Amino acid sequence: MQAYLHTTIFCLILSILMISACSTEPQKRPHKQNEPQFEQQHSRIELSPSAKRKIGNKIWQNESNGSLSGLTHWNDGEEFPSMGIGHFIWYPEHFNGRWTESFPLFVAYAQQRGVTSMPTWITTSKHCPWPDKTSFMRDFNGSRLSSLRSWLANNVSLQTDYIIQTSRQALPKIMDAAPAQYRDRIHANYRKVSASANGIYALIDYVNFKGDGTNPTERYKEQGWGLMWVLMDMRDVPAGQAAAAEFSAAAKRCLDRRIQNSPPSRGEKRWRAGWHNRCNTYAKAL
Repeated sequence: MQAYLHTTIFCLILSILMISACSTEPQKRPHKQNEPQFEQQHSRIELSPSAKRKIGNKIWQNESNGSLSGLTHWNDGEEFPSMGIGHFIWYPEHFNGRWTESFPLFVAYAQQRGVTSMPTWITTSKHCPWPDKTSFMRDFNGSRLSSLRSWLANNVSLQTDYIIQTSRQALPKIMDAAPAQYRDRIHANYRKVSASANGIYALIDYVNFKGDGTNPTERYKEQGWGLMWVLMDMRDVPAGQAAAAEFSAAAKRCLDRRIQNSPPSRGEKRWRAGWHNRCNTYAKAL
């Protein structure tokens, strides 16, 4: 079963690499002759239910130790709650943060999939209905958050599908957004990391954890920490396990730089140990 899992996940990443901007619309930027070319192919190999379950549970464990209560969470010092196994963030009305607001994107994805079982209050709420953590915690065991936690716990595979789709979309976006002098390096490092099973898991998880790195608002002092920045920061190592270990180390370097660059009032240093622990899982065999 373990070998089957590794093979299936590896096929997923190969399919990611083969997805290019091969649409009927013109390319946003011309590819220079020496830039990596993505194969013009739309095939996507689906993960088995057991493979998706393992990835989803791993992400749930990373975010909230796999707890039911962690499916609806509000971090101290943050202006918004985080929902689901991937801690998709949801902004209250009148708050416009620098981070990509992912919970509404997940809800839209579920609706596009034809899911009709979501709690009605979710589909009718344009914004997070709690303005602050105090009101959120006061209502924590109320009907709305209780019903949401129950629904999320029963739809782990749906959330995993959304996370995987987000990861699939990351590389083409990164190749369009990255500085030209780094594109070859990014592409090469992505392939090297994807040559091991835990590297594949790392590529899927990190996009959900810290984004793809292309959002210009997700930066401090013009420096980001998403996947694009980690791939740019990686040192030259062989493909496979060595690349997965270097990806883990580069991710920690990028997150340390984020903490150093962050406004002192945010107190991001308190998250360093947890962030490092998560990145450490990328260097370990699944």
